[in-house]
Amino acid sequence: MAANERVAELMSMGSYADLSRSTTPGDWNGINGSNGQDEEEESKSRSRPRTFPYLKHLPYNPESEEERLKHLDVCLQQLYIAVSAGDFTPGVVHWTREIRGWLTLKFDMPRETRIKLVNLYYELALAPGLDYLLAERFASMFMTLLKRKHYIRPGKDLILDWRPLFRELKLFVLPSEAGAGSTATMKRNIRTITKMCTFAQSYFDTKDIPAMLEEFLPYFSTSFAEGAYVVVGLLNLLFPTHPPETDNPELSVQHYLPTFFHLWALVNRSKTFDVVFLDILSRLARDQLTSDKATFSAYGLFTEEQSSLIFTAILRTLEIPVGQTSSAYASTIDYSAGLGVMLDRDSRKHPVPHHIARWIVMSLSPASLDKPNSVLANLEGLIQAVETFFHPSNTGNWTKPLSQLVNYLSDFFVMRWNREQSGEMDVPEDRKLNNAIKRRFVLCLRDVIFMGIFSKSGTAVNFSLNTLHRLAYLEPNLILPGALQRIYPAMKGLVEVHRTISAIRALQMLTRVMAKTKGYRCHITSLLGLALPGIDPNDLDKTVQTLAYIQAVSYNIPLHDLTKEVDLDARTDERGDGAETPVGDDQDTGIAIQWITEQVERLELETTGLEVDYDKELTDADEEKILRSSTTGLSEFLLSFLGRVFTLLENLPDAARVRSGSPEELIMNTLPAAFLPLLASLSDELYDVALNKIAHFVMNHVIHQARDAMAFICNAFVKVNPEKALSRLIPDLISAIRTEIEDNGAASTRTTGSEVYPRDRALVWNISLLSMCVVHVGKAVMMWKDDLFDIAIFMQQRCKGVPTVHVSNFIHHLLLNVTVTYTVDFSIYDKKQIRRGLSGKDWGHIPDPQSLNIFWHVADQEEIEFAIHMFQTHATLAIKQLNELTGEQSPIKRDGTGKDWSDEVSRNLGLLRLIISGVSVLFDSQYEEWVKSSTSAHSTGINGSSTAGGPDADVMEVDAEPNLGESEDEEFRPTFQYETGYPLTRGSEPYKLIHEIRSQAGETFNRVHDFLVERQQDDVQCFSSLYSAYRSWFIDVGIEKSAHVLDRVTRLLAGDIQPFRFSGLRKQYPRPLLVRRASVYHLQRLRHNANPRPRTELDMKLLMDLARSSVSLYTEIRRTAQSANESAVKCIVGARPLVIPPLLEALTEAVRASDFPRIKGALFSLLFGSLAKTIQRDWRFTPTLIKAFIDVTGADKPSVQKLAGNATYQIMDMGKPLERLVILDESVVKAVAPVVGKDEATEVMAAVEKKQKVIKAKRTRVEDRKAALALELIEFARKTHWKVQSRTAAIVMNLGMRYETIASPEMIDLVTLGSIDPHPSLRALYGTSLAAIYSMVDARSITGHDYQKFLLAEEKLPDRIEVPTRRYDPNWTAEHLASFAQPEASYYVDADHPGWLVWKDKMPAFKPNPDLLEFDEVEQSVRKQIGKHLDRQWFSTYFAFMKQEPRDSGSDRLRMAVTMLLTHHFELMFHGDTSATFEDLKELTASVYGDGSDKHQHRATAEIMSAFLTCAPDLIAEQRTAVWEYCFPIVRGVFKDGLTPENTNYWTAFLHVLLSNKDPRRSWPLVDWLSSFRLDMSSNAAFKESSKISALHQVIIQAGWHYQLEKPILEDFMQHLDHPYKGVREAMGQIISSIYRTRYHESYPDLKTLMEAQKSASSIGIRPYQPTAEFEATIKDVFEKLEKWRGERAPGQQTPSSYTSGGKTILLWLDTTLQSFECVQLISFFPQYLIEQLLHMMDIREDPELQSLAYHVFRHLPNIPLRQGEDDEFIQTLIHVGRNSKSWHQRLRILINIQIVYFRRLFLMSATQQQNLFDCVTGMLSDPQHEVRQGAAATLSGMIRCSPIELRDKMIRILKDQFADTLRKNPLPKRRAGGGGGGLSTPTPEHKNIEFVRHSAVLGLGALVQAFPYTSPPPMWLPDVLATLALRAAGDPGVVGKSVKTILADFKKTRQDTWHVDVKAFEPEQLEDLEGVLWKSYFA
Repeated sequence: MAANERVAELMSMGSYADLSRSTTPGDWNGINGSNGQDEEEESKSRSRPRTFPYLKHLPYNPESEEERLKHLDVCLQQLYIAVSAGDFTPGVVHWTREIRGWLTLKFDMPRETRIKLVNLYYELALAPGLDYLLAERFASMFMTLLKRKHYIRPGKDLILDWRPLFRELKLFVLPSEAGAGSTATMKRNIRTITKMCTFAQSYFDTKDIPAMLEEFLPYFSTSFAEGAYVVVGLLNLLFPTHPPETDNPELSVQHYLPTFFHLWALVNRSKTFDVVFLDILSRLARDQLTSDKATFSAYGLFTEEQSSLIFTAILRTLEIPVGQTSSAYASTIDYSAGLGVMLDRDSRKHPVPHHIARWIVMSLSPASLDKPNSVLANLEGLIQAVETFFHPSNTGNWTKPLSQLVNYLSDFFVMRWNREQSGEMDVPEDRKLNNAIKRRFVLCLRDVIFMGIFSKSGTAVNFSLNTLHRLAYLEPNLILPGALQRIYPAMKGLVEVHRTISAIRALQMLTRVMAKTKGYRCHITSLLGLALPGIDPNDLDKTVQTLAYIQAVSYNIPLHDLTKEVDLDARTDERGDGAETPVGDDQDTGIAIQWITEQVERLELETTGLEVDYDKELTDADEEKILRSSTTGLSEFLLSFLGRVFTLLENLPDAARVRSGSPEELIMNTLPAAFLPLLASLSDELYDVALNKIAHFVMNHVIHQARDAMAFICNAFVKVNPEKALSRLIPDLISAIRTEIEDNGAASTRTTGSEVYPRDRALVWNISLLSMCVVHVGKAVMMWKDDLFDIAIFMQQRCKGVPTVHVSNFIHHLLLNVTVTYTVDFSIYDKKQIRRGLSGKDWGHIPDPQSLNIFWHVADQEEIEFAIHMFQTHATLAIKQLNELTGEQSPIKRDGTGKDWSDEVSRNLGLLRLIISGVSVLFDSQYEEWVKSSTSAHSTGINGSSTAGGPDADVMEVDAEPNLGESEDEEFRPTFQYETGYPLTRGSEPYKLIHEIRSQAGETFNRVHDFLVERQQDDVQCFSSLYSAYRSWFIDVGIEKSAHVLDRVTRLLAGDIQPFRFSGLRKQYPRPLLVRRASVYHLQRLRHNANPRPRTELDMKLLMDLARSSVSLYTEIRRTAQSANESAVKCIVGARPLVIPPLLEALTEAVRASDFPRIKGALFSLLFGSLAKTIQRDWRFTPTLIKAFIDVTGADKPSVQKLAGNATYQIMDMGKPLERLVILDESVVKAVAPVVGKDEATEVMAAVEKKQKVIKAKRTRVEDRKAALALELIEFARKTHWKVQSRTAAIVMNLGMRYETIASPEMIDLVTLGSIDPHPSLRALYGTSLAAIYSMVDARSITGHDYQKFLLAEEKLPDRIEVPTRRYDPNWTAEHLASFAQPEASYYVDADHPGWLVWKDKMPAFKPNPDLLEFDEVEQSVRKQIGKHLDRQWFSTYFAFMKQEPRDSGSDRLRMAVTMLLTHHFELMFHGDTSATFEDLKELTASVYGDGSDKHQHRATAEIMSAFLTCAPDLIAEQRTAVWEYCFPIVRGVFKDGLTPENTNYWTAFLHVLLSNKDPRRSWPLVDWLSSFRLDMSSNAAFKESSKISALHQVIIQAGWHYQLEKPILEDFMQHLDHPYKGVREAMGQIISSIYRTRYHESYPDLKTLMEAQKSASSIGIRPYQPTAEFEATIKDVFEKLEKWRGERAPGQQTPSSYTSGGKTILLWLDTTLQSFECVQLISFFPQYLIEQLLHMMDIREDPELQSLAYHVFRHLPNIPLRQGEDDEFIQTLIHVGRNSKSWHQRLRILINIQIVYFRRLFLMSATQQQNLFDCVTGMLSDPQHEVRQGAAATLSGMIRCSPIELRDKMIRILKDQFADTLRKNPLPKRRAGGGGGGLSTPTPEHKNIEFVRHSAVLGLGALVQAFPYTSPPPMWLPDVLATLALRAAGDPGVVGKSVKTILADFKKTRQDTWHVDVKAFEPEQLEDLEGVLWKSYFA
C-alpha cells in the first residue's frame, strides 16, 4: 500500500515540482484543470473514496473544484490574518464558521490543509489566555476536523503532542503539581478536554509511550488512592494504542501489559478500574489487529492468563446477581477516587458493554477455533453462564447491559466482517474471520436473542432486534428458520399480544435479509397477508409496527405479480403496444400455498437448533416457480389492506391538534410513510386498482379527524403517478368545493375559536385534500393550472372563518409546487429495469449510489410565469384589502363588539405570509447588491455563484473600514454563494417585479403595525398574525426557513435509513432513500446560501417595529414579537446594534416606572437571545444595561426576579477582562498562512498590523469604561438595600479585578468593610471577594509579576525545592520513611506519591524555613490598603459573627472560606501590616472559646486555630514557634477533655485542614501527642476514648504511608482486642485496617526496573500485597487468642465475653480490609483461620450483632479476586467443611460461598477444582438435614446452569443416570397393613433411611430440571427425567412426593408462554404420566 502511494506521489510531483508544496493551498488548478475530481485529488483529501457523488446528482452544474478551493483559500487567508492580529471574536470565530460551512457542503478539503487546520485548532483550543467560551468553540472545530479516521490516517499523516492536553488536565486532577494556576482556566469545562483527548488520542506518537509512563506512573499511590485513579484516568485518555511505526521492543504490547495488569491488581474490587482497563485493552485490541508486527494467538494480542483475567472482569462488570451475595465490587472504594472522577468517560456515550464487545470481537481469529480456552470458547462460556438472565420473565438491572452486550458484539462482528471482506480493514490473512468463526459466533448468540426479542424492557427489545437483524445477515440459514418458527404462531394469534408486536418488529428487521435469501423470500407474501390483522383501531401500537413492516417490504421487493410480468424476447418497444406474452401460462397459483403450508408444518415439528438450507433443498427453477406463484395473491392483499386502512381512519379518535406524541398522532405520521413506498412498488395494474378504491372513498366520505392522514395518502398517490392521479382526483375535488360553497353555504360566516363547524367540514376536507394533491408532485399540475387558479380566486372571495386558513395554505402549496427544485422519483427500480420487466432476481435489489439516474423537478418558464401571476394576483389583492381596512373608510366597521375586522386583517396577513413563503425560492438574498451594482456605472452582473468581491476585495475592505471602535458587527464579511439553480435571471422583468411586490408587502406590514399600535393595541389576534408575517418576510429568502424544511427532511430521512444501516457497509440503501439523500443535499446548499443580507431602509423600519413590540404590555404580543425579532436579526447584517438602543431605553424607562410586563419583555429580549453576546462585546451599550439590571433587583415581583436571577451570570460575565495576551506557537499559525507573492505578503502583514491596532485601541477603551463603571457601582453599592448590593458586588468583582492593577482602593475598602457587614449573605459574598484579591496578590508574586508567566503557570514558590533522590541505593526508601519519625527535617515532603510506586531522580519538597514572598509596589499597596482596616474592632466583629448559629443545618460545619480568609489576614498581621496585634487576637480568641460549652464556640475556635496553624509554615521561625506555643495547649485541651458528639466533626475537619497533603512533621507536636495515645481499660468514658482514636485515625489516613509511629499503637491495640465498649471497638477495627493498608508501598528505583520486574514475573505482573512475615505472625497470634477465648466461653452464655468482644473487633478490622483493595493480603489466611472462625461466630445465637457481622464478612470471601492457583486451599477448605462439619448450619452456609466462588471464577478454575466442587455438592444432597439437602439442590442447579457446555453435558449425563439408578434400586417398601387405618403404622428406621435416599435422588433430578427453567423447547433428556419422577416418586408420601409435585408444577409454570412449542418434546405416554400427577381435571 505505502509503496504504491509513494510512486504515485513521485509521479504526480513530476510536472509541477517547482511549486512549493510546503504550504497550502497554492495553485491547485495546475493539477487537474477543473474536470471534477480524479483519483489523485480524491486520495489527497481522504483515504477512502466518497460513496455518494453528491455533486454529480444535482439538477444543475455545480461550481468547479478550483472555485471551491479558491473560496477555501480566502477563508484560510482571513483566518491567518485574524489569528495573527489577535482578533478572536468576531474574526477567528467567523472564519471558523465559514470553514465549517464549507465542510458541511461535502467538499473535500486537501489533506495537507486539513492537517494544518487540525494543528491550528488544537493550538487554539488549548491556548493559554484565551477566553474559555472561545476555547470550547475551537475545540469543537478540532473535533469536527478529525471526525473520521479516513481523512487523516493515525500514525501516518499527523502527529499531535500530548503535553498541552496533559497540562490542561493537570490543572484539574493534579492541582498541587500544576501550581496555583490562574482562575481563568479553571472555568474550562473538563468534559470538553476529555472529549478532545478521545479525538486526539489516535494521533499521539507511539514513541512517546515510555515518556508518558515516566510522566504518569510516579503519581500512582494507593496510600492516598486518588493518585491511582488519576493515573489510570490519564492513561485511558492519553495512552496511544495504535501500532508503533518502528520495531522498538519497548513499544510492543507485551512489554507494558504486565505493568498495566499489575496496576489493575493494585486497586481491585473497584468498578472504575475494571471499566478503565477494559476500555484501554479493547482499544489496544482494535488498533493493533491490523498490525503484522504484533503477535497474535487464540487470545488475540494477549496471553491465556491475561485473557482469563479479562473475562473474569467482564463477568464482574455485568453485575449478575448470584445466590445471596452482594456485588463483586466494594462500593466504598470508588469514593476515594477524588479528583480522578473528572477523568471518567461519559458512560452514556461509552457504555461498558461497548468496550467488552470491542475487546472480544477484535481478539477473534481462526486460531481461536480449536483452543479450549480461546476468546471464542470463553465467549460461548460467558453467554451460556448468563443465558437465563435474557429470559423475559427474568428482568432486572442486568437486562440493559446484557442486551447492550449482544448488540455491540454483533455490531462489531458485522463491522469487522464487512470491512475485511471489502478490504477496507487491512488484516493479515491468518487473522481474518472465516466462515467457521462466523457460524460459531452466530450459534453462540442465537438462543439468547430469540429470548431477548420478547423482553419486557423496551430498550432490551430494541437492542435484541438490531442484533437479530445482524445475525440473520451473517447466517440466514441458522437464524431465519428459528425466527419463522416463533413468528408464524405469533402472527396467527396463538400467543400474547406483546409477543405478536415483537414478532412483527422482528419481521420488519428481517425483511431485507429474507428478500435476498433463496427460499425464504417465498415466505414474504404469505407473511404480509398474516400481518394485515395487525392494522387494528383498537391496538394502535401494533398498527404502527404493522405499517412499518409493510413499508419495509415495499422498500425491498416489487409488489408485481410476477406471473404477469413480460417475457423479454417478446418485447418490441415501450410498454403498452408490444406483444406481451405472460410467462408459463400453465402455472398453478396454488404451488406457493402448498409449499408454505408444508414448510410451516415442518417448522412446527422440528424443535431445537433448526437449520434449513434452501440452496441445497430447492433447485433454482423450482424456487423461482414458487416465488412467482406466491406473488399472485398481491391484489387481494392490496384490497384487504386498503379496506383495513379505511376502517382504521373511520375509527380514529379526535386527535388533539398539538404535537403531543399520542398514538393517534404516530399513526398519522406512519400512514403516509408506509403508503409512499408501497404505492411506488406496485405494478401499474395494482396501482390503478388502489387509485380507484381511494378516489371512491374520498368522494363519498368526510372523516374530519382523519383529514390530515387522508391528505397525505392522496399526496402519496399523486407523487407516484401524477398524471393518472391528478386526472382522477382534481376535477372531483374542485366540483365538490364549488358545490359545498354555492349549495351548502359552507364558510359563509365568521367562526369563533379554532374548531371547524360541522357545516364546513366537508369543505375543509376537500380543500385539504386538494392542497396536498398539488404539492411536491411536479409539473403535471400545470395541465390544471386554469382550474386551480380560478378556484383559488373563487374561494378567496367567498370564504370566511376557519376555512380561509386552509385556502391560503392551498395557494401556498401550489406556489411551492411550481417554484421549488425537488426530486420526483419514488420508484425502487430505475425506469430501464421496469421496462425490461421484473423477475425474482430483482428482489432485495440495492442500487449503486454512483450510477443513479434521478428525476428532478426544476421550474421551467411556464411554471415561473404561472407562479408570478398567482403571487401577484393574490398579493395585490391582499395588500389592497389591508390598505382599505386600515384606511379611514374601512369596509368593515371597527365598532369594538364584533371581531369581523380582526378576522379580515388576520386573514389577509396570513395569506400574504404564506404566499411570500411559497415563492421564497424566487427571492434573491443578493438583490440589494444587484440594485447597487446596477445603479452604479460599471454594471457587471453578478453571475450565479461568485462572491461579492474576491479575496482582494476583502483586504481592501479592512483598509477602508472606518474605526468604528466598539461596534464592528461580526457579520459583514464575504460569505460565499454556490450555484443552486436559481430560476430567475437577475435583472429581468419578473426578477424586479417579484422583489417589488415583496417590498410593497413590507411597507404594508409597517402601515398595519402603526395602525394597530395606535388604534387596536389590545388586538392580540392581529398582532400575532402580523409578527408571524414579519418573521416569514425576513427569513424566507432563498429557502422557506420558516417551515424548517431542512431539519424536518433530514430527521425523516435519518429515521427511514435506520433499518438499512450496517456497520462496515456504506449507504447500501434502497433507491428512493438514495434519491432523498440527493434532495437533502440540494436543500443544504440552499440553506448555506441563505446568509445574512445587507440592510435596507425598510428592514430598519420593520426591525424597529419588532423591537417596540418586544416590550408590549400584552404577554402574547410580546412573545410573538420577541421570537420574530430573534429570527429577523439573524438575517440582516448589522441588525443587532440597531435594535439594542430602543430596547435598552425601554428597559430603563420601565424600571423607572416599575412597569413589570415591560421590564420582563426588555430583559428577555436583551439577555435571553442572541443580543446578549452583541451587548457583551459592544461597550457602548453594556454599562447602561448593567445599571438598569441592578435597578431591576428592586422590582417587587417574583416573575421579574426569577428572570433577573437567571441572567445574573451572564451579566457578571460581561465584566470579565478581554484577552490581553494569548500564547500560540508561531510555526503552527504560520503554516496556515496562504502562499502569496511578495507584494501580497506585505499587504497581508499590513492588514494584520492595522487590525492589531484597531483591536488594541478598542481594548484599552473598553477596559477604561469597565474601570469607570466599577467605580460608579462601588459608590452606588455603599448606600443601597442588601439585595441590590449583593447583585452589584458580584458584578463589580468581575469588572474591577485585573492582573495589572489587582483592584482599586475604593473596591478594596468596600470589600474589606463588607466582610463584616451585618447581613450574612453579603458577608459571605464580600469574604470570597476579599479572598480572591488575596490570591490574586499571591499569584502575581509567585509568577514574578509577569502576566505571561501567570498564563503559562510558571510559578516560583519561595519554599519549593527539588531534592535529588538516591534511588539506586537499596536503603534509600527505608531511610526516606524513617525520617518521618523524627521531628527535625531538612526538607518537608508534602505530596504522597513520590516513591510510592516508582522513584524519579528528583522529588518536589519544601524548605522548613522559607524565604518570604516578594511583593512589588502594586501588591504592597493593596496589602496596606486592606491592612489599614484590620484593627482590633474589625476582628472582634468578625469573630462575633463566626459564633452565630448558621442559618441552615447544611452549613453547620467547619467553613473553609472563613479559615482561608483568616489565614490571609493573620499573615498580614504577622508581617506588621495591620493595626491589630497577635496579643489582641489571643484575647479575642479566648473570648470566642469562652467556656467551650456551646458547639458554635467550638466551631469558631476550630476555624481560628486552623487559620493560625495554616499560616504558620509561611512565617519566620520565631513567629512560627510563638503560634504553635499559643495554639497547641488549646487544641490539646480540647482533644483531651473538650470533645462531645456535637462538636467532634469540627475538630476532625480541623485535623483534615491541618494535615491533608502535608508532611506530618509540619504539625509534629500534635501528631506526636496524638500518637502517644494508649487505651485506658479502666476508663468508662467510651466516647472520650473512641473520639481520641478517631482523631488518631484521621492523622494516619492523612499521613498515609508517611506515618511511621504505628508500632506501639498496634501492640497496645492487639493487647486489648476484647475492649468492652462498642464505639471503641469500631474505632480500633478501622485504625488497625488503615495502618496495615498504608504500610504497603512498592518503591521501584525507576520505571525500567518496575516494568522488567513485572514482565519477568508473569504476563499479568507481580501479585501485589503479599503479607509480610510480621503480619503473618500477628494474624496467627490473633486467631490463636480468639480460639483460646472461644474455649473459655461457656456455651449459651448471655453476657458479653472476651470471645464476643474480641471477635467483633477482629470482624470490624476484617470487614474494613475486605472492602478495600488490599483485601488480597488476607487470602492465605482464609483456609486455615478465617472460614472456621467465622462459621463458629455465626453459631453464637446469644449475640445477634456478632452473628450478623460474621455473616457479612463471610459473604465477602468468595468475592475477593484470587489469582489462578491461589484458590486451591480455599476451595479444599470449603469442600471439607461442607462434607465434615458437625453443625448443619455451617454446612448450609458453606453452600452460599461454593456457588459464588464457582460463578465468579468460571474462567479461572481448573477442571479438577470444578469436578471436586460438583462432587462435594452432589454428596451434600444426601445430607441428613433436610435444609442442607434443599440448599445443595439449589446450588447444584445454579452450578449446572452456568457451566460451559461440555462440562454441563457430561455432568448431566452422569448425574441423571446416578439419581435414576438410586430411585430404581431403592423402591419404597410396602407398608404392613396393621392397625385400623392401614397406613398409619410407625415407620421403621430402615424405612426412614430409604425415604431419605429417595429424597436426595428426587432433589438431584429436580436440580437438573430447574437448571434450565426457560430453555424452549426443553433439552432432549429432560422429558425422560420428568417422566421418571412422575412414575417412580410422585406417589411417595411425605416430603418426597411433595418435592416431586413442586418440581413438576414449577416446570409447567415457567413455560406457559412457550407451552405450545414445548409440549412437542414429550412422547404421548410421557404426557399421560405427567398429567396423572399434575394436570388433574377440575371437573372430575
